[in-house]
Amino acid sequence: MAILKQNESFNADTLHENVIGIASDMVLHDSGFHFHKTKSQLLYAPSGCMTVTTSDRQLVLPPFRMLWIPAHEVHRVNFRNIVAYRSIYFDEDYSQKYIKSDLKVLHVNTLLKEIIERICFWEWSALKSDQTNLLNVFWDEMQRAQEEKLELKMPQDRRFKRIVEEWTLRQSIPPMLKNLAEKTGAVEKTISRIFKKETGLSYQDWRQQWRLQRSIELLVEGNSIGEVSHILDFSSDSAFIEFFKKHTGSTPLQYLMKKE
Repeated sequence: MAILKQNESFNADTLHENVIGIASDMVLHDSGFHFHKTKSQLLYAPSGCMTVTTSDRQLVLPPFRMLWIPAHEVHRVNFRNIVAYRSIYFDEDYSQKYIKSDLKVLHVNTLLKEIIERICFWEWSALKSDQTNLLNVFWDEMQRAQEEKLELKMPQDRRFKRIVEEWTLRQSIPPMLKNLAEKTGAVEKTISRIFKKETGLSYQDWRQQWRLQRSIELLVEGNSIGEVSHILDFSSDSAFIEFFKKHTGSTPLQYLMKKE
């Protein structure tokens, strides 16, 4: 078992157990891009919200989502508020018996939440019979878990490297296309062409998806609808609620109540 302190180093690849759980309460965390050579990882936060960036995608993990990260997948974990960080590392050969090795966001039901919490506080040692039995339930629930598809492809063009980093760190908000052209010196048609080619979305649609992801983070962090609407430059609270409902099928409050 490991209860990590803020900024304490940890390398799961140096440990040989099939299952290794860690837990920590962290704030203002940036893991930097890294990967695990021999371990697949389950990443989850029962409170708070994490943003995960891979080589080409950005994903948001509120308390009812977890992320399965296969070994060798380059990723970066960011959060700006207090997060109850939970992470379980599985030996790659062991986990491949139960789950396909591809990156996926999965829904966390109440049972999975409780199992993850228990595993994260196990001692690091050979598995006992009761732990093996619990893992059987865990893998069964993992295979049944609904996959979530809210992810955002990130542009790779070097001309946007600096500003995309600002967006990743939430230091600025993607502006309207005209303002982005003025800021980067690229013409609007060039920006539109690059975003369509590299993300599959027009810049306007990509910006809306970014605002949706950011709104989920802000809501989970405890901001009111009015505060989120203001931060993300919506014309009114009702405009934000309508936008959110259009993209998620539920109002912000209904979305935050999503547990099963």
